[in-house]
Amino acid sequence: MVTEKDKRTGGQVWEQWKEFVWNPRTHEFMGRTGSSWAFIILFYLVFYVFLTAMFTLTMWVMLQTVSDHIPTYQDQLATPGLMIRPKTENLEVLVNLSDSSSWNEHVQILDKFLEPYNDSIQAQKNDVCRPGHYYEQPDNGVLNYPKRACQFNRTQLGDCSGLNDPTHYGYSTGQPCIFIKMNRVINFYAGANQTMNVTCAGKRNEDAKNLGDFTMFPANGNIDLMYFPYYGKKFHVNYTQPLVAVKFMNVTRNVEVNVECRINAVNIATNDERDKFAGRVAFKLQIIKT
Repeated sequence: MVTEKDKRTGGQVWEQWKEFVWNPRTHEFMGRTGSSWAFIILFYLVFYVFLTAMFTLTMWVMLQTVSDHIPTYQDQLATPGLMIRPKTENLEVLVNLSDSSSWNEHVQILDKFLEPYNDSIQAQKNDVCRPGHYYEQPDNGVLNYPKRACQFNRTQLGDCSGLNDPTHYGYSTGQPCIFIKMNRVINFYAGANQTMNVTCAGKRNEDAKNLGDFTMFPANGNIDLMYFPYYGKKFHVNYTQPLVAVKFMNVTRNVEVNVECRINAVNIATNDERDKFAGRVAFKLQIIKT
């Protein structure tokens, strides 16, 4: 039960609040004197300056151990993966011969993707290299920067180059070109001094029957050693990855075909079930004709 002594008017509450904020008798602001507040502010100022200095020093020490050009750790990139272009959602390439809008976006993606491979650009920026040999450019104690890259000319892609091609990489005629590229891994000597190539096949027996014939560019899906090693984005400024183009000639219409392409190289594993993209790539291809 509230007594008369416990009852306080609004004015009393307000006066008590004002006295808490500033007490003219004790010269306290919110319960502390000026010297007390000064010590509190000084403490936290020193504390946070110390934390900032420690963080700055830690970051500086860490940055001294990090190279601007080469990742310190590459354990998860020991085996390069493969990827396709055009890259679509869920890696499904759908071509409707009665609807050009179904494949026009693919054509635009490929036009932009292959532009750096134009022969004129390659001749201007990159070197003509000796096939069958790695293009090594060691620093030898002096920073060799930027690294030169070997030419991969668009004309090497033959019927899939898209040059003077009224079929738009074969998409308008139901003979689409799919481009296979290997992901970049710094200082990786792909092939271990032996030839390597890309092969494609249907994932299951019915897929193999529906896939039909296909042609590969360069011939046999070969990837030359001269495009390796890769030295990193900042070192290898004009590096263009080697490509393999696959032109599917007579895929069974109106059937979804599961395709898998693999890189055949002695030092690239393609059977790791934990990594579906290690040395291989699987995609779906469907040609619709109404």
